[in-house]
Amino acid sequence: MFRRMSSWALVLPVALVLAGCGSGGPAAGGSKEVTVFAAASLTGTFTELGKVFEAAHPGASVRFNFGSSATLAQQIVQGAPADVFAAASPATMKTVTDASLAGSPATFVRNKLQIAVPADDPAHIDELKDLTDPKVKVALCAEQVPCGAAAAKALDAAGLQVKPVTLEQDVKATLTKVELGEVDAALVYKTDVIASAGKVRGIAFPEADQAVNDYPIATITEAPAGDAARRFVDLVLSQQGKDVLTKAGFEAP
Repeated sequence: MFRRMSSWALVLPVALVLAGCGSGGPAAGGSKEVTVFAAASLTGTFTELGKVFEAAHPGASVRFNFGSSATLAQQIVQGAPADVFAAASPATMKTVTDASLAGSPATFVRNKLQIAVPADDPAHIDELKDLTDPKVKVALCAEQVPCGAAAAKALDAAGLQVKPVTLEQDVKATLTKVELGEVDAALVYKTDVIASAGKVRGIAFPEADQAVNDYPIATITEAPAGDAARRFVDLVLSQQGKDVLTKAGFEAP
């Protein structure tokens, strides 16, 4: 598994997180290494759940490939080794299921957009229409990725047009532009604002209710990890998984 993953890591922009082993009952069936492809907005929560999983399954390990759901879906279709796919939208999951590469997905959380501004809010942003001011530098996710598709839907619902100074390939990169003070505002998920731990301030806006993203998760059809992959999905769908996710700002489906 490591050799197969490393060949993709040489050519694809992936972030791999490998947590240590713990104690508890063993993982049953298949490889004891579970490779999870997950949306960038799940980085904090899934890393935590990976540690929980390893603590419950001695000898098991979880590897994460975090990034844009659209990019991850294409990687899977092109043959990248994965056991589980957790996407930030049904549309990106459909890329994988349409190729008959994943089982039936289950929606495990929902996420909503907020306007992220620097803590001192130098542009004095109060509402969505403030982003239409040509003097305001705005970062958005590219429209082909879930956070960008949600932003486009929210702006359409508000009847607004925004000309971003940059289009990023995932929500973490978009948020970073705000954290570094390179832009005055960005549309990102509420969970990413919370995860910034005060580096940015989130502003809720009503049109976000019309652009909520459902997050589906599924095991890959021929997952090398077998039962271990299914057990990781079970953890995400469990009450323990829900508690970790809702604490981070995700909403129940």
